[in-house]
Amino acid sequence: MDKFSYAIGLGIGQNLLGMGAKGIAVDDFTQAIKDVLEGNQTAISHQEAREIVNKYFEELETKMNAANIEQGKAFLEENKKRPNVVTLPSGLQYEVITEGTGKKAQATDQVKCHYEGTLIDGTLFDSSIKRGQPAVFGVNQVIPGWVEALQLMPEGSKWKLFIPSELAYGAQGAGEMIPPHSTLVFEVELIEVL
Repeated sequence: MDKFSYAIGLGIGQNLLGMGAKGIAVDDFTQAIKDVLEGNQTAISHQEAREIVNKYFEELETKMNAANIEQGKAFLEENKKRPNVVTLPSGLQYEVITEGTGKKAQATDQVKCHYEGTLIDGTLFDSSIKRGQPAVFGVNQVIPGWVEALQLMPEGSKWKLFIPSELAYGAQGAGEMIPPHSTLVFEVELIEVL
């Protein structure tokens, strides 16, 4: 076995799997690589290859988006049946863990919060607690679900927020950790209205 060739194949395989490319016909894949490396005529043009690959990933993205939307809706529908979960007209849901007695923030205020954010499957994507320092930000500088919740929470409160994708990052998602159309769960402690 030529380890260099195997290592190149391993890298390509991992990249393809990471992109969601499943069900690849390995013989055809190998033949295409062989044709290119040996300078042979390819079975399809480079333009046609780009179009086929783009179409595949567009369809894959559409399926993944539809799945995220459906999973989020199902989660929120089930979650609203739980005792102590409040559902607001916007679709935002929250559960009071600790009710504070301080003042409420206005949209133009700055706040100091500790928080942890997860996907509905429990995957942690952000935590001020793990960073060891509360976050300070403007109420109107965060996602719409937070903007709404922060203005309802008395200072000193700790709430669990269940945020539909349209009140979070919507169709664009956020970075690698939050896919498009993701419903998010945050545990938020409003330490201080500044």
